[in-house]
Amino acid sequence: MKVSEYISFTIDRLPKGYIFTYSDFDTEQNSKEAIIKALNRLATSGKIVKLSKGKFYKPEITPFGKLQPNQSQIVKDLLETDGKVTGYLTGFSIYNQLGLTTQISNTIQVGKNEVRPTFMRERYIISFIKQKNTITKENIPLLQLLDTIRYIKKIPDTNIVSACKRFLAIVKKFSEKDKNTLVRLALKYPPATRALVGALLETTHKAELTEPLRKSLNPITVYKLSGVNKVLPVAEKWNIK
Repeated sequence: MKVSEYISFTIDRLPKGYIFTYSDFDTEQNSKEAIIKALNRLATSGKIVKLSKGKFYKPEITPFGKLQPNQSQIVKDLLETDGKVTGYLTGFSIYNQLGLTTQISNTIQVGKNEVRPTFMRERYIISFIKQKNTITKENIPLLQLLDTIRYIKKIPDTNIVSACKRFLAIVKKFSEKDKNTLVRLALKYPPATRALVGALLETTHKAELTEPLRKSLNPITVYKLSGVNKVLPVAEKWNIK
């Protein structure tokens, strides 16, 4: 089978929206140049789309045009290395998923232990949020929530009161294990985040649960989040005003 035929055959078997690179094709090393040329020809013809240097995907065609791949596909090389989780979607990338906004951003934010400068990938801005906790598949949903609480003032198309109502609805459904893990992870976040997490949990659960957070805070520091007391009756106890 010719290289071009092999490339076309392999691409036909890939799911739409799946992002692939030259390394996804199993051919002899001396055929690498032929692979590159074949992929570039397919991109020129419109059968596949070039996302960035060396990255392509097979688009899904709708009456409204070509659909973009989902965000986790666009940055999958930043989320996992050799089968190990090294990052996760966060910030602008998950506000919509958490029910906090209807807006879809062209900025993809990735939480990682080691961050790098912001860069462009096709029409997307890829930026990073430093995560001090160890990242595991199990704790990613909690880290995403903590990041969102941390940047509550930056959530588009919403306000602090609405966001806190949504946070309450989310934490009310947490298991005892999740609540304890949330407290443990929050200890590595800034004081204002710890205070808001403490107020959220104390509003919905026993105060004893939040004692580690309370002890970690400076008792004279005030955190300004206007309107939070309308949703969280214990906000003032946490110096949130």
